[in-house]
Amino acid sequence: MSMWNQIYLFAFLGGVILTLVDTPLFQWLAEKTDFMDRPQANHKGHRKATPLLGGAAMFTAWILCLTAGVTAATSGWVPYFSEVLSEHLAGMQAVSRPLLFIALGAFLSVMLGLIDDKWALTAAQKFGGQFVIALIAVWLGGVRINVFIDNNWITGALTVFWIMLLMNSINFFDNMDGLAVGTVTIAMGFFTILAALNHQFFIAALAALTCGVGAGFWFYNFNPATIFMGDSGSHFLGYMAAVISAGITYFGIDFSHSRFPILLPLFILALPLFDTAMVVLIRTRNRKPFWIGDHNHISHRFVRMGLSRKQAVMLVHLMALCIGLGILPVFWGDFRTAAILVAQAFLLLLIITILQFTLSDRQDTREQPLPPPETPGGKERRK
Repeated sequence: MSMWNQIYLFAFLGGVILTLVDTPLFQWLAEKTDFMDRPQANHKGHRKATPLLGGAAMFTAWILCLTAGVTAATSGWVPYFSEVLSEHLAGMQAVSRPLLFIALGAFLSVMLGLIDDKWALTAAQKFGGQFVIALIAVWLGGVRINVFIDNNWITGALTVFWIMLLMNSINFFDNMDGLAVGTVTIAMGFFTILAALNHQFFIAALAALTCGVGAGFWFYNFNPATIFMGDSGSHFLGYMAAVISAGITYFGIDFSHSRFPILLPLFILALPLFDTAMVVLIRTRNRKPFWIGDHNHISHRFVRMGLSRKQAVMLVHLMALCIGLGILPVFWGDFRTAAILVAQAFLLLLIITILQFTLSDRQDTREQPLPPPETPGGKERRK
């Protein structure tokens, strides 16, 4: 195993272990401070009060691992790694300032979510906070989508939109236990592989760390969840998914080994993006604000088709794996390979759409009622 593969493995395992350790502490803290999600107050689909500091638990593990890794790499604590990393010190110094502002954006994402979890921000306040966070990542953190347009204003605006889109998509997608965190964790695994293949070592390590943090939290958030990540967690995961996907597939087109880098994040994150697009279209057609929650998410429709909540979540995760694995060869394939695999992924999403909209609508929903729209974690009901 190469040195960089060992670093990715250590980053992943460090994220898993620290999240497994600190999540019970945040469960206890939530109970002591009454930072709880109560079904009586919020009319959600769970039966008992549940701790709501999962996002803080994930971020704490993430920032501790990141700090430890950077310190170990630059201070000589680990002689073997320090000797090998010495040739990359210039690159580490170049990314240190952007990394600082990226970490600041992650922190602010969690804080915005915590405030919303506690005091219920309006949609305008929430979008305003997300806009400021995205600006920090773009103009101070250097996160920038390259879509073959040599105009900083256009690419900057597209990147701000991409970050806000994913923050809200993951927030919308967090409607069942383990659904959002599992989907993002799978995506982070694919992004780790892509960054490693593209020799983007630091981005691969960051993706591996985020993947590990998600995997560790999934242990507690899977049905039946003992802690919710809330808006703080969905904002954090959405922000990291946007930043890392931009860094892997849009940055550095000149040195990318992929001929079609712009396609990869769109399909690896296809399910939350597809789900968001569908519910926004449905709500717009019904003349309902798109941020008001309902039961038109893909997971809810799978439940109406007869699956249990746990089965619906597992099916979504399997679909995410299938689409990600199917699109992965686009990284090194030619145009014909890319065209066939993109068409295959598109047809899979079309099949899913036909199934969920035809079969689920034929079910007698009175026989298997769903709980109210505000299911664990998401707060898209805000007016």
